[in-house]
Amino acid sequence: MFQNRSSHDPAVLHPIPGQDDPEFALVVQLLAFKTPFEHPTHLHHNLNSRLIIVNHSGPQTLTRTLLEQHEEAFLAPYAQRSGLSLGRQFPEALHPHRTEFQRDRERVVHCPSFRRLEYKTQVFLNGTGDYYRTRLTHSIEVASVCRSIARTLRLNEDLSEAISLAHDLGHPPFGHSGEATLNELMADHGGFDHNKQSVRVVELLEQRYPYFPGLNLTFEVLEGLRKHQHPTPSTHRRSPSLEAQLADLADDITYCAHDVDDGLQSALISEEELNELALWRDAKAMARDRYPGLPSERLETTTVRTLIDLQIERLIHDCSLAIAERGIESVQDVHSQPFDQPVIRFAPAHALQLSELRSFLYANLYFSKQVDSVNQRAVKQIRDLFEFYLLHPQAIGRQARQAIQHRGIHRAVCDYIAGMTDRYVTLEWQRRLGTA
Repeated sequence: MFQNRSSHDPAVLHPIPGQDDPEFALVVQLLAFKTPFEHPTHLHHNLNSRLIIVNHSGPQTLTRTLLEQHEEAFLAPYAQRSGLSLGRQFPEALHPHRTEFQRDRERVVHCPSFRRLEYKTQVFLNGTGDYYRTRLTHSIEVASVCRSIARTLRLNEDLSEAISLAHDLGHPPFGHSGEATLNELMADHGGFDHNKQSVRVVELLEQRYPYFPGLNLTFEVLEGLRKHQHPTPSTHRRSPSLEAQLADLADDITYCAHDVDDGLQSALISEEELNELALWRDAKAMARDRYPGLPSERLETTTVRTLIDLQIERLIHDCSLAIAERGIESVQDVHSQPFDQPVIRFAPAHALQLSELRSFLYANLYFSKQVDSVNQRAVKQIRDLFEFYLLHPQAIGRQARQAIQHRGIHRAVCDYIAGMTDRYVTLEWQRRLGTA
């Protein structure tokens, strides 16, 4: 069970008094929007004004409770509040200056699995070129897109960012080819899926804390990492949070846009081919309208960037309509939605355009002969190491060896290889199999 929590700090919110009033301890200008704030209960002035946050009992610092009050005042009524989290599997004392979701985000950023993403393939093998994305830069870009949309929809940015940064922690070396290889090798032992592996990483495989395995993240972040899985029955939720839904779709938006960029840079795809796709044509038209007279080479790079801008604008519009049309006014309303009908999704015409781009990338980039032939040579190293470790379990790391008794040797070896970087697989392959 997850630990529920509620707490109260001696902090209150006040409208702005005279600037020279010495009674007030801390002034924070929180937000400055151009439109009136329409929250029904918490504030009665618009966001062009400021708030004074007052803490009468301590030093002039921003406490967790003040941050939670900020959330209560400014988030939409259907956004997740960190102060109302369902908690963590292993109870912990609350942090004095960070919300629960901020704490989760920082646990992800500081864990070794996150650092290793720097040397894991996105599309092109790590080391192929300094320009191309890695799993780490991809995760950072997803988090950036997610925050932009969450902020505009008044969702919880910290929660959406934590999910985004953690979503690929379980990705194995050598990208999709590496995942397919591990899944094949594990066919008789539960298979392998990088989404499920990300949950294993944060619940079990990371060993950073003295009293529990994993990172002990909040229920809400774990819910967001369990892509395509129904929420835990005991929570009586039919559908995950809007922040979780957003992180999932932001992943699609981001990788399609930046993989187009990398594909053009590598010359494996061309602008002439992209011109056949409606989403590319719409982005190019938007780029031309914004920057008339651009030379062709600048128009191409600007169109790549506009791919993300266009989809962000569309998603904000489409989701705002969906929220209104479904009458969603609370977190409970979100969780009562059908699982297979997410609120955070594109309108059908926009979804079709993204699907067409995704299909194009799979056919012409991810599984192109040029990329796939290189990847197949690389994943042979995974196969060889997998078989070697089964025969020589003493060769795997200490933590993985200790897990054999509880998880079985196949799962222990799989976890060990999935955590490797591209270059470590190659080095280990050369060392263990004597091949230069």
